[in-house]
Amino acid sequence: MTLVLIGFMGAGKTTVGNVLANKTATKQIDLDQCIVDKIGMPISEYFDEHGEEAFRELETTMLKGFLNTSGILSPGGGVILKEENQALLKEQATVVYLQTDLEELLRRIDQDTTNYRPLLHNKTIEEVKDIFLPRIPIYEEIADHIIDTTNKTPEEIADVILELVGD
Repeated sequence: MTLVLIGFMGAGKTTVGNVLANKTATKQIDLDQCIVDKIGMPISEYFDEHGEEAFRELETTMLKGFLNTSGILSPGGGVILKEENQALLKEQATVVYLQTDLEELLRRIDQDTTNYRPLLHNKTIEEVKDIFLPRIPIYEEIADHIIDTTNKTPEEIADVILELVGD
């Protein structure tokens, strides 16, 4: 079974995925990191050189490959933007939406010094909201399970997921 964690950037997909992988002795796949490994450059550079559409095509190709493996998959927050990806996720995986409010996401993103987020570069809070809000109904539609991550640690979130989907 492939368990896919979805949510906006900063929702904790990779962090929770790592905790789940450790708790279940399962492999965790960070789709964005796999893409970086394949293209040999940061996603931000790929965005600048090739554009978002080219990135989304590559993301779909990589997603298709990983949905055929057993494990925990943490894709980027925008993976749900393509209808093809929405269908793939609904048909081929158990999908958990890590629901997080915008203020908490912004706090986490601000504290994250490791990841550069090209879609948020030089954006106002209103512009981020314009990216975030339209995605919520898509995340909710695709998800088999929705977990409110407010005031929960990654370990607590992982435990809730294991209760919902079994280990």
